[in-house]
Amino acid sequence: MKKLLLIKELLDEKYQQYNTQGFIENDPVLIPHLFSTKEDIEIAGFLAATIAWGNRKSIITNARQLMTLMEHAPHEFIVQHSKKERQRFKKFVHRTFNGEDLMFFMASLQNIYLHHGGLEQTFSVNTAEQDANVKENIIKFRCIFFGIDHPARTLKHVSNPEQKSSAKRLCMFLRWMVRKDKKGVDFGIWTSVKPSQLCLPLDVHTGNISRNLGILKRKQNDWQAVEEVTAVLQKFDPLDPVKYDFSLFGMGVNKDLDLVTRKTK
Repeated sequence: MKKLLLIKELLDEKYQQYNTQGFIENDPVLIPHLFSTKEDIEIAGFLAATIAWGNRKSIITNARQLMTLMEHAPHEFIVQHSKKERQRFKKFVHRTFNGEDLMFFMASLQNIYLHHGGLEQTFSVNTAEQDANVKENIIKFRCIFFGIDHPARTLKHVSNPEQKSSAKRLCMFLRWMVRKDKKGVDFGIWTSVKPSQLCLPLDVHTGNISRNLGILKRKQNDWQAVEEVTAVLQKFDPLDPVKYDFSLFGMGVNKDLDLVTRKTK
């Protein structure tokens, strides 16, 4: 119990350190911060989160290119663009995410905004179906997203917790949309999901620090590990467990492993 209290104190300290406006400029969350309306923010955020793996500088550069291709009006472009206009995305590449994938994303997002009430609605589930976390929300969204004809190769670019994926990028996107505090990094523009339902975006950084702290035992970064570590974070803050993503990610990126070990022994 004493060690858990020390860990909570450390994570609270690091949350204050890393959850600042300065975090934005070097993180993919910069891209939705370029916009002011709900629909532009959520579309820009979803696309930036989709390609958020690898070097953060490269992610931001390529996400900016995406916004340029959409004429810096994501919602207007999504709703109004023609099938012919999708060809402008044909040469886009970010690691294994290519133009074919992106053209489908444009088509699916158009279908979502024209026929399903927008992104927030596709992530919303009935109260009776709500789980303790956002697993069912992600599953519902993925089902709608691939509800139109799609390339088989594109399935891998929208994670599926039913197949044990950690769904890191979708959990991060949901954090952006749902969490709200006075620091202004996250947007808090969605009300259909509660901050208490969010799950930790589990990647190499948050996973390594969590294991080093002893709040994650599972070795694989899969959905079971996401639920395991999030359950611990919920003990630290039941209403806003994923605020500690700032702490864990910040310590991982800044290689605070020795500091973590020293402070929690």
